[in-house]
Amino acid sequence: MSIQEGKYNIKAVSKMLGIQAGTLRAWERRYNMIAPVRNESGHRLYSENHIKILRWLIHKVNKGFTISQAVNLLETNPLSLNEQSELKIKPTEQDHSLDLMDELLHSLLTFDENSAHELLNRAFSLYSVDKVVIEILGTLLVKIGDMWEVGKITSAHEHFASSFLRSRIGMILHTLPVDGLLPKVIAVCGPDETHELGLLIFTLFLRRKGFEVIYLGASIAEGDIDIVIEEVKPEFLFLSCTLVKNVKKTFELVDHLSSKYERLKIGLGGKGFSKISEESLLPYEAHILGGNKDQWGEWLKGKIGME
Repeated sequence: MSIQEGKYNIKAVSKMLGIQAGTLRAWERRYNMIAPVRNESGHRLYSENHIKILRWLIHKVNKGFTISQAVNLLETNPLSLNEQSELKIKPTEQDHSLDLMDELLHSLLTFDENSAHELLNRAFSLYSVDKVVIEILGTLLVKIGDMWEVGKITSAHEHFASSFLRSRIGMILHTLPVDGLLPKVIAVCGPDETHELGLLIFTLFLRRKGFEVIYLGASIAEGDIDIVIEEVKPEFLFLSCTLVKNVKKTFELVDHLSSKYERLKIGLGGKGFSKISEESLLPYEAHILGGNKDQWGEWLKGKIGME
């Protein structure tokens, strides 16, 4: 029997894949990613190839993708179906994320946008959203920033890489659902800061947890943050600072906002805070988020008792 030939009814597929029949029908209707044949009674019959596609999509959804993101990924990179099969056959195969990151870095530094998109699509086909964005792109971001700071790459390289990554991460960010029971959050760069990618990655982490995040991006005019806080009435404000020269002004902003809004919880993240003396950092230690998602989660848990 051909893998294209209808074989399983919807009840069998539902049981086999652990997904509700209604969900299957909704996916087919909305996204047209498979077209099961109908038997003489008009019932759907799914082929082996349909099962392969559905299993891949369910795997991606379980890894944190929305179904629309998973379908889009499959449409732009159909070979990822085969890559996923190889992963299942070879579960002990080493993690190639570092190799992918190096290839992506090379593509970005040679201004090869098509190659960068292909590599990032491949990364999303192999790994979860969290791993790609927080671990792979987060590490890549730090590496690009370090190279720029010591003069190994030009500002043009840094701007191109930042623009590319901002666009791809932003596409994911705006598709994530919000939990209306969680507190509102404002995320913005500290005074005079324009390096926003680290903040964007952290914002994605928050959105993945269901927070409603008002993302402001690069530094805004002095005094404007007060206006936004008055309007939004957030429970949290997160400030990012990448350059050491902007740390002092960021601390001054924390002092101002802490005295004016006593109930506002302020978190600080970015490389700038890791490059100052412990003595300078000590008064603001409780605001420091940490450098990875585990530390971010612990900080949040301490503030609102999150699991």
